[in-house]
Amino acid sequence: MLRRWLAAGLWAGTLLVPVHAEEPSVEAGLRVSRIGGCHDCHTQGFAETGGQIDPSMALKGSPVGFMGPWGTTYPTNLLLTVEPMSEDAFLDFAKTLETRPPMPWFNLHYMTEFELRSLFRYIKSLGEPGEPAPEYLAPGETPKTPWIVFAPPQMPE
Repeated sequence: MLRRWLAAGLWAGTLLVPVHAEEPSVEAGLRVSRIGGCHDCHTQGFAETGGQIDPSMALKGSPVGFMGPWGTTYPTNLLLTVEPMSEDAFLDFAKTLETRPPMPWFNLHYMTEFELRSLFRYIKSLGEPGEPAPEYLAPGETPKTPWIVFAPPQMPE
């Protein structure tokens, strides 16, 4: 009887361990890019089309800047970002990235190796990298492209 309880306990315990039985894939990377919000900023026209991905624009950055106390930042062309990287180099990059707002770089630090490898494979699958997004502008510099003011509200005294 004790052996049955031990066997049942060991079997039940294995159900609590998260396991990715599948290999990282382009399809899983597409899912990560959607639920991770990558397309929200890095794919021009994504929000305006209700979340439709134009393959010719996917993760190629945007000319719409985000202006705040840090200056004006632009969603980068992720195809150009990963172009020179190996999959292992991308893992290191994603786990150590720190950048300006509004990019939630810290969210990459919480992604699993499976998720990051899949994201890398998805980005690499998108084809020709295209052109770079506009460069960062320091505070006080005026953008030559459209921008969104992205700053905390002023608090009343």
